[in-house]
Order: sequence, then structure tokens, then C-alpha cells
Amino acid sequence: DIIPQPLLDQYLSMTDPARAQTVDTEIAKHCAYSLPGVALTLGRQNWHCLKDTYETLASDVQWKVRRTLAFSIHELAVILGDQLTAADLVPIFNGFLKDLDEVRIGVLKHLYDFLKLLHADKRREYLYQLQEFVVTDNSRNWRFRYELAEQLILILELYNPNDVYDYLRHIALTLCSDKVSEVRWISFKLVVAILQKFYANSANALGLNFINELVVRFRHCSKWVGRQAFAFICQVGMFSLCFCVYIKFG
Repeated sequence: DIIPQPLLDQYLSMTDPARAQTVDTEIAKHCAYSLPGVALTLGRQNWHCLKDTYETLASDVQWKVRRTLAFSIHELAVILGDQLTAADLVPIFNGFLKDLDEVRIGVLKHLYDFLKLLHADKRREYLYQLQEFVVTDNSRNWRFRYELAEQLILILELYNPNDVYDYLRHIALTLCSDKVSEVRWISFKLVVAILQKFYANSANALGLNFINELVVRFRHCSKWVGRQAFAFICQVGMFSLCFCVYIKFG
């Protein structure tokens, strides 16, 4: 009653390999690009009509097809709701996390948008995997690490201070020592956001431990770039706090 059956059948047939040879070599990519719109039109109650097609596209040998889905999986999650997302999208999302960088960047750019739709217990499982984003197929792909830092600033609100300290803090410190200045600069903002997270949640002990680590790691660094990093962290927005710590610890 929503879409004429012949039209839907025509759309679903776009994943047929024979169509790529006879109609358009990028027909599967076009199918992937349109899928969120088709899903929205059909509604979540008719997701079963698209589920097999989506899984077929998610395992397509062409990385451009998988990349297209990776960039829109957060939009599909909104359409389907939390239960269908957990059952049908999370496994595909996990596969994209281990894919080529060209595909991983799709989920990374909307990592916060996807994680916020998951239940807290399921969301917490990804704390162990966020570290993997620091490693890329091409180490010169610094924009990947820049995007990671930007997403982590948003993601902080999804986790409690202890989780931030145990998992996200390590990533932030690693990014602060990146070889590319643009990555370091956005990472300084991430460090400040982490400190603000601690003190906003009255986790003062965690905040002091983290500041002490920053002082030891950067203020007393034997290389000038490390000492410069400490100055930039202060500049980003924590002048008074970092200055007091500097006076206290020397």
C-alpha cells in the first residue's frame, strides 16, 4: 500500500550482479545511496522487506558501496529505532569498524550520532574499540585522527567520568603527541573537554590525576614540542586551573 510491489521489486533487484554488467557498473552504489530514503518511506514496520538487500550491500566487494552505507548508517538507525538497530545494524556497524579506512571514515564521522542511539550497556562495549581508530592503513591520513578527536569531544557526554579516565584519556594523550599540528591542536581541545567533564561531575580526584599526568608528560618534557603542548592546553581554555597546577607542581 506504500510502494507498488513492481517498483519495490525493481529496486531490490539493483543488487543483482547481472544488473551491474548490463545496466550500470555502479548500480549497487546507487541502491545503497537511496536505501535510507526507501526505508523511511516503507517505515520500520516494513524493514523486513529491505533487510536482506541491506546485508547484501554491506558485504559488497566494492568498497564504495560499503562506504556509502557507512556514511548513512546513523540515519538508518534513527528510522529503525533502538531494537532493530541493536539486532540488525550493530553487527554491520561492527564490520565497518574493521573495514578499509575509506569505509571506516564513514562511521567515524557520525560515531557520536550512532552511539547515542544505543542503550548504555551496548554503547559501553565500544570503549574498547575506540583505540583502534588511532591506527590507520596509511599513517599519513592525519584527517582520520583529526576526525577522531572531534568525535571524542562529542562522545564525552555519553560516558561517565571513570570510563572517560580509563579509556578516552589514553587516546587523547596519544593524539596530543601526533606528528601533525592540526591533530595536536584539536586534541588540546579534547583534553580541556575531558577536564571539564571531570569537574562538572565532581570527579575532582580524576581531574587532579589527569592534570598531574599532563604536567609530567608535557610540562617537564625534554622536547620543546611537549612543553609547547602544555602551553597550548592552557591557552585553549583552562588558564587558571593549569596555572595553579603549574605553581603547585613546579
